[in-house]
Amino acid sequence: MSTENPTHDVVVTRTFDAPLDRVWRAWSDPDRVTRWWGPLGFSSPMCRMDFRVGGTTLVCMRSDQGWELYNTWTYRSIEPMNRIEFVHGFADENGTPATPVELGLPPGIPEEVRHEVRLSAIDDHTTELTVHEFGYPNAEIVEVSRVGLEQCLDKMAASALID
Repeated sequence: MSTENPTHDVVVTRTFDAPLDRVWRAWSDPDRVTRWWGPLGFSSPMCRMDFRVGGTTLVCMRSDQGWELYNTWTYRSIEPMNRIEFVHGFADENGTPATPVELGLPPGIPEEVRHEVRLSAIDDHTTELTVHEFGYPNAEIVEVSRVGLEQCLDKMAASALID
């Protein structure tokens, strides 16, 4: 009998009507990240970015009611115009790590989730983006994350890719 706990992943692929360099900047430019980070009903008032392997970005999402949630993205690998791998975590407004429960989130949300972002130019004006989130404990949390990610990517397509 296996003693391993099964995990669940989120994989979302989206095609953008934008050249590769614009989609890349949506992930690597803090001003562009603030245009799309957070699901519907959230804005992103702050993004302090250290976009390098070993660096950490601190990004805030704020609900329409004023509740703020801070996340960190600690970069493990960056292949320009191709791939970004980072670990998503939770933090306070100073970037100090915090658990999801400490921040008022429901139990079961992992403290850290590995992400891989892959980009591929289809042609000079079209880019395919795949975001893979690894290791959620159950299908319910996967669904919440998938919906939030899809809403973020909708916002990215609407605003972050426009020069």
